[in-house]
Amino acid sequence: MNISKRSSAAAATAKAARSATTAAKPANRCTPDRPTFALTGPSRALDYRQNAARRDLADIALAGQWFAPHYAVPQERRCRAGGADMLSADSKGTRISQLLPGEGFAVLEWSGDWAWGYSAHDRYVGYVRAAALAETAEATHIVESRTALMFAEPSSRSAVAAVLPMGSRLAGRVDGDFLETGDGFVAVQQLRPVAEAIADPVAAAERLVDTPYLWGGRGIGGIDCSGLVQVVFGLAGIALPRDSDQQRTAGRAADGEIRRGDLLFWDDHVIIASGGDRAVHANGHWMRTIEEPLDVIIARLGEPVARRRVLP
Repeated sequence: MNISKRSSAAAATAKAARSATTAAKPANRCTPDRPTFALTGPSRALDYRQNAARRDLADIALAGQWFAPHYAVPQERRCRAGGADMLSADSKGTRISQLLPGEGFAVLEWSGDWAWGYSAHDRYVGYVRAAALAETAEATHIVESRTALMFAEPSSRSAVAAVLPMGSRLAGRVDGDFLETGDGFVAVQQLRPVAEAIADPVAAAERLVDTPYLWGGRGIGGIDCSGLVQVVFGLAGIALPRDSDQQRTAGRAADGEIRRGDLLFWDDHVIIASGGDRAVHANGHWMRTIEEPLDVIIARLGEPVARRRVLP
């Protein structure tokens, strides 16, 4: 009888404890409803240069087109004043492009010292050092000169805080002869408001003559053929893709007489016609940006495979 009474008492105590635990739980612990996506067929073939899709993770914009176990909503960041290389893979990857100061980058994954995502202006996918990215304001001005110096104080006699290549974007307010930014001061003579496009992108390309050739470069230490085209036409308000084969579909076919600003293409090269049977291009032959006669270029590379006109 004593054993039975103790067993009954223990059972009652356990039941009371369970009831108390249940009562202490929050009323609603359910995970909120989440959007669901479904593929209606096989994953689409994607150009991975402009579609952020890996086996383990993809941009949320690709849900329904590409299967991945996880999707990510991009986090918007901007490149710091020093600029940054974009790599094909973290740490050991090759340089495939560059972010200029102030350009946006959509982060899909933070992993140690690296961020994976795509550049905002052309959706080019790659890895960037996380330290090169920050949450900064939308740009108000853009560098239109070959380079611009950022000073620590609003004086050309002060210390140089950064060297900004053409196309760099800055957020700040004009105070006299300088744009004041969070990182330093830049002379307004070298800038223009982002909403004001230049009229002649070829003139901008000519200002970059003798810039060193750099595979994947867009102006930080050097520039490549398609990077040159993208940057100078971007100043004119014309957004072009990153690589020359992608640029070959831009604008319209150009027939007849070659005009200043026409783009001439080879299998892995692009040049800008500058008028007078000449062209400007960044190239590995001379290892710099150069302006030279068209017939000299054609003698070296053969006949172009396409010609496009992106200017009005």
